[in-house]
Amino acid sequence: MNTTQQLVIVIIVAVIGLYFWGTYNGLVRLNVRVDEAWSDITVQLKRRADLIPNLVEAVKGYAKHEKDVFEKVTTARAASINPEVLKSPAKSAKAEGDFQSAMKSLFAVAEAYPQLQANDGFLNLQRELSDTEDKVMASRRFYNGGVRELNIKIKQFPATLFVRRLGFKEREFFEVADAAAIANAPEVKF
Repeated sequence: MNTTQQLVIVIIVAVIGLYFWGTYNGLVRLNVRVDEAWSDITVQLKRRADLIPNLVEAVKGYAKHEKDVFEKVTTARAASINPEVLKSPAKSAKAEGDFQSAMKSLFAVAEAYPQLQANDGFLNLQRELSDTEDKVMASRRFYNGGVRELNIKIKQFPATLFVRRLGFKEREFFEVADAAAIANAPEVKF
C-alpha cells in the first residue's frame, strides 16, 4: 500500500469519525432542547396551577352551592401537576384535557354571577390565567418543534443505523386526545 492509498484511508476514516462526532453532538443538543422545552411546559402548568386556588376562592364567595364544580377543578388541578403525570406527554395531555373541562365548568358558574364578573380581583385572575394559557400553548409548540427535530434526526439515514445503540430514542409529541377541549384558553363572556 502506497502513501496515497494510506492518505485516502486516513481521510475516509477522519470523515466518518467527524460524521459520528457531529451526529452524536447534534443529537445531544436536540435532546437537551427537548428536555428544556418539557421543563418550560411544567413551569407554565405549575404557574397555572398556582392561579387556580385564587380563582376558585373568588368564585366560591359568590357561588357557595357549587361544591362539586370546585372539587372537580381542585382534583383536575392536582392531577395536572402530579409528578407522575408530568413524566409523560401522553399522561400530561390527558390531565390537560380533564383540567380544561373542569375550568369550563368553573367559568360557566362564574357567568351566572354578573357581580363576580365585575370584580377587579376576579378580572385580574382571569387575565393572568389567559396569559398563562397562552404561555402553555407556546411552550407546547416549542416542545413539539424540538421533538420533531430530534425524531427526524434519529430517523434519517444513515444515523438511524446506529443512534438507538447510542441511547437516543424518539420522543412523544405533546398531543391531546380531545384537541377541541384545549383549542382555546378558557373564555368568560361578559
